[in-house]
Amino acid sequence: MPYLASTLITRSYYLSQILARGFQFESGEEMNDGLYLLNELLDEKSSDLQLIPYFNEYDFNTVQGTEMYFVPNLVDVDTMTFNIGTVRFSMNKLTRKEYFGTPRVDGLQALPFSYRVERCLGGANVYLYFVPNQGYAVKVWGKFGLSDVTLNQDLSLTYDGYYLSYLRHALGIKLCSEYGQTFPDAAMKEFMRIEKKLKSISPADLAMNKMSFFNTGVTFDWQFVNLSTGYYPF
Repeated sequence: MPYLASTLITRSYYLSQILARGFQFESGEEMNDGLYLLNELLDEKSSDLQLIPYFNEYDFNTVQGTEMYFVPNLVDVDTMTFNIGTVRFSMNKLTRKEYFGTPRVDGLQALPFSYRVERCLGGANVYLYFVPNQGYAVKVWGKFGLSDVTLNQDLSLTYDGYYLSYLRHALGIKLCSEYGQTFPDAAMKEFMRIEKKLKSISPADLAMNKMSFFNTGVTFDWQFVNLSTGYYPF
């Protein structure tokens, strides 16, 4: 059954008790206010990754000699890989200090085994090192910002029922703030229960992988960088 954005807005008005169910009907102005606040709410989710339960895939191709790539709406990366034909290679996520503040040979072109993601307006910039020496197919798994909606958009095609329930309660709170009213206590308790459960859905993978070069005799010194051109199967 379709669940339109206009339906969610109407039910949020009822939930907040700004409008009485069956006795009042939202005006065009109230519906426009609700749509504006709903899209504002969806935009705000980009600042709290725990409240975006969905991971998605984004693919792009590298360009020889290009270090930075813009990925629209990207807010967090969980994994990133690149392919040479049908063989997939993992990539190592670096901190800002590791990527931008440690000694290295800038512009060295080889296999892009390391990356750094920096949020920016409208998405994120992905930096690769070594700088790609040719085109590679890169696959990003991460969380992306939630898109704005229209009044007649069917939200059930994008969001699960539990997330629509969360949005309905969260929008009700924003409507109360906008209209200077108090959100009902019972509805607030339900909102807090839903939000607590939501934060445990699709958490980031915090598993750690340790690399040791003591047993293999391999070390990332300048000889390794220049002689191997960065090829090492992590």
